[in-house]
Amino acid sequence: MMRSLVLILAASTAIAGCSLAPKYARTELPVPPSLPVGDAYLRQSEAALPAITYRDVFKDPRLQQIIVQALANNRDLRVAAANIASTRAQYRIQRADLLPQVDASGRYSYSGGGRGTRNTVTSGGTGGNTGTGTGTGNTGTGTGTGGVGSGGTGTGAGTGSVVSSSSSNSAFSVDLGTTAFELDLFGRIRSLTSAALDRYFATEAAARATRLTLVGDIADAWLTYASDQSLLKIAQDTVTSSQRSVTLTNARLRGGVAPRTDLRQAQQILFTAQSDLAQQRTALAQDVNALQLLVGAPVDASLLPASIEQALPTVAALPAGLDSSILLRRPDVVESEYQLRATNAEIGAARAELFPKISLTGILGFASTSLTSLFSGGAFNYSVAPSVSYPIFRAGAGIAGVAYSKAQRDAALATYEKTIQTAFQETADALARQGTIADQLKANQNFSEAALDTYRLSDARYRGGIDTFLNSLDAQRSLYTAQRNLVATQLVGASNRVTLYRVLGGDSTLEATAGGPQPVTMSGAPRPETD
Repeated sequence: MMRSLVLILAASTAIAGCSLAPKYARTELPVPPSLPVGDAYLRQSEAALPAITYRDVFKDPRLQQIIVQALANNRDLRVAAANIASTRAQYRIQRADLLPQVDASGRYSYSGGGRGTRNTVTSGGTGGNTGTGTGTGNTGTGTGTGGVGSGGTGTGAGTGSVVSSSSSNSAFSVDLGTTAFELDLFGRIRSLTSAALDRYFATEAAARATRLTLVGDIADAWLTYASDQSLLKIAQDTVTSSQRSVTLTNARLRGGVAPRTDLRQAQQILFTAQSDLAQQRTALAQDVNALQLLVGAPVDASLLPASIEQALPTVAALPAGLDSSILLRRPDVVESEYQLRATNAEIGAARAELFPKISLTGILGFASTSLTSLFSGGAFNYSVAPSVSYPIFRAGAGIAGVAYSKAQRDAALATYEKTIQTAFQETADALARQGTIADQLKANQNFSEAALDTYRLSDARYRGGIDTFLNSLDAQRSLYTAQRNLVATQLVGASNRVTLYRVLGGDSTLEATAGGPQPVTMSGAPRPETD
């Protein structure tokens, strides 16, 4: 019989590989097969985008040190790590249903009677003035004392205890058993386990998306600080030059050479620059606060850039390539596809609910009235109790469950396709900006140089009494605006490279195969991006 039990378990395991889940096939890309080309885009290479890390894009050691600090302290990453641990545990809980739960128990029992007493009173015996007597109870024996006699004859009253007896028994037992283990003949548990595994992978991908966003946000904050430093210097230089203009114009006013309007116009430029100076100091303090929030710890001031001119060359531009399938490596796209795979597996579980459930309850163990003979051959016993259950009437709930799971799969498919389309649009926008930013930056640099030269010439002509003060003021305003616009364009160019890192941020630990994203680690789970 024991051999039959083993054969039943082995057979149930062998036939439990059946699955009613639809075969997953990756949908066609809902975007053009290649990234945009044209006047607004740089000419791209046909080669695939290589796997990259943030160190390949952000070359400045100071920025790299800040990123390392953030990866260790950022709270969003800690939340993501906790979510991974949670979904991993949920997967292990679900996977445990594929195997029977084996319980062990040991018992000892004792039964039997006890020794009891009952009082009885008897009379009898003769004696002198005092005497002793013996009496007989109903079913026991008793002894009595007492009695006071007169005339040589006395009577005695006695008390007795009645003792009764019965047999006693001990029992020992040790058991191993499983209760209501479901034989997964139609793949219900296996489909749920597959769905739990895909959701675990999706959570892993979401954590990598959080990491990718964090690194990009830190780079943006670092570059914003650099641009604000440049704007602060421009404001300081303008305040200095404007102060000289105000001093000179005031002297000319006192000498009766210049009108008061010249002084007031010079003061307007000075006051504007002073206002911008205060604003930039506020912006720098807020930049540091934002950076510290992202890092999750104080940031050393020595790690901050001095200007956007210094920071811009340290951010490398990425080659995008032409094939739009590189978007399938984006963590948000990978997350969405794993969610789609999970809902596809849940269809199999819903379909399996329409079929009978076969469960198995079994127990084996030893039982004996003596501990010394508990493990002898005659003490062994076992039992096997298979059962089949099938819902006769559920008012269509089973079919509705299948329809619900299919609708969830359709919603997940639409979400997956929308994620790819969004990724395509973000990448196309970033490439369009990359294709034109160099021309815009060059034009702004030329304009700034021309404005600086114009200001120097106008100021010299005014001081030489050849030109009016109005021309000098207009040249100073134009220079101030040109310098600020140049800084803004440099920030846009640097930030666009950060955006390209985000939108093209592939994962070197995944392969985008025709059957979906496949982890390349030995454990079967994606690992975090290595530095």
